Amino acid sequence: MTPDARPRPDILSTMGRWGLGTGPLGNLFAAIDDDEARRIVDATWDRGVRMFDTAPHYGLGLAERRLGDALRDRPRAEYVVSTKVGRLLVPNPEGASRRDSAGFDVPADLVRRWDFSARGVHESWERSLERLGLDAVDILYLHDPEDHLDAAVNEALPALAELREAGHVSAIGIGTTNVAAAIAVVETGLVDVAMIAGRYTLLDRTAAERLLPAALDHDVAVVAAGVYNSGILATARPGPGSYYDYAPAPAEVIARAARLAEVCAAHGVELPRAARAFALRHPAVVSVVLGIGDPSFVPGTFDDDEPLPEALWAELDA
Repeated sequence: MTPDARPRPDILSTMGRWGLGTGPLGNLFAAIDDDEARRIVDATWDRGVRMFDTAPHYGLGLAERRLGDALRDRPRAEYVVSTKVGRLLVPNPEGASRRDSAGFDVPADLVRRWDFSARGVHESWERSLERLGLDAVDILYLHDPEDHLDAAVNEALPALAELREAGHVSAIGIGTTNVAAAIAVVETGLVDVAMIAGRYTLLDRTAAERLLPAALDHDVAVVAAGVYNSGILATARPGPGSYYDYAPAPAEVIARAARLAEVCAAHGVELPRAARAFALRHPAVVSVVLGIGDPSFVPGTFDDDEPLPEALWAELDA
């Protein structure tokens, strides 16, 4: 059997349309406390969300620990957890008095070390299980391997495939903002799923050109993340102070987002709802992962069951 002939894992058909991204649980951009993090997970669970995505990178392990705490008493067969490999967390005692420099409001008492070796994959996976307090995760992604692609494809990916074949994980894939890296990994025929962040959105449709067609050709499921492009599409009226691609949005991007918001409003739809629904229109996309940093934002976010007007999509596509 060729790699492309392997059946799509059942886990990918049980994830549901929506998933919770846990960057905010790792204090991305702003600190929240443990109770608030727990309430975010509880509220999304109450809305029927059963797919939860995390990574060691998010808050230097804080997101994994908080997610594990929130899920510990839930029936394990009822939810899907994905995490990522490629960055090992190494003690950094001298950084305890400083804050992390990667956008997470946590002490810098650990540092990230890139490692896409087979040994690094196993160590990252085992440490993630410890932080999560789980015996297994369902999906393991290569995380942002674009600057280490040879090692990721030739060393890390076979190690992930071995974990899958041994039954330790159900599915493997890549999670990145880099379309070229995602295409390279999808075209190996070894992966089951690709998570693409910020590249299939109302503002950036780069993934539609080659990645999504490649995913269909190789029967790879696509999970769309970053559909708000770091926040600029998360508000009904984008304006100054908006973030785009993890940085303050340029004026021209704010203007484009404001125009999108005007089109949505003309059809009686708020921009964030259109941003969430957009990715699910493509046949390659099976789920959308949303990061939420405030439990009060959960109501309404995961309740988008009614289709939006085709006239809206036609105007946005134009």
